[in-house]
Amino acid sequence: MDFTYAHKDTSGGERQTPTAKFNIPRITPAIQAVREEAFKAEIPVSDDETLCFLGTLLTALQPKEILELGTAVGVSGGFMLGTCPEARLTTVERDENFYNSAKRNFKTFGVSERVVQILGDAGEEITKLRRGYDFVFLDCAKVQYVKYLPALKNLLRSGGVLVADDILLFGYVTGERETPKKRKMLVEHVKEYIAAATGDEELITTVINIGNGLAVSVKK
Repeated sequence: MDFTYAHKDTSGGERQTPTAKFNIPRITPAIQAVREEAFKAEIPVSDDETLCFLGTLLTALQPKEILELGTAVGVSGGFMLGTCPEARLTTVERDENFYNSAKRNFKTFGVSERVVQILGDAGEEITKLRRGYDFVFLDCAKVQYVKYLPALKNLLRSGGVLVADDILLFGYVTGERETPKKRKMLVEHVKEYIAAATGDEELITTVINIGNGLAVSVKK
């Protein structure tokens, strides 16, 4: 199956951290089976550490309304709904093949009735949504993160949480690894997001060294 996204096998984690060996998520067999197929096809899906963190955070928060940008094949969305049995998920995906795969997978996971899937560009679609989300998982085009931040902040209720994934970009952002020339502009855009999120007076933000890096923001 052809996808417009860059392929990457994330079975071994997207970025090695000292805590990776401790952070093992509790994943249902159905979701793990989809993950395994994604790994084989080199479709980038959330690694163990990221899912472990999401599972822990969402167990505490138990949000009712979740927004996800970047559905892929539905692994993270299905996992979040499994963790939050009373939640509803609105998830946006631009790739039609991913959208269709996720639709089938949500049915397999038994969560279809709690999912609103949107096929389209995240930047356009978020302008059509109503505010009131308890939790946002941002995992789409990294170069667009900083552009989406104002709209996402507006969609969050007071006390809502925004988690931006892949914020350390394999160590390029922290300087752990030398940034390839073709990734330098992307790294600058991600740094702009970090600066915007940490400098925003309406947000309390921390960057976490888990998985490929997460920026967690709480709206005041």
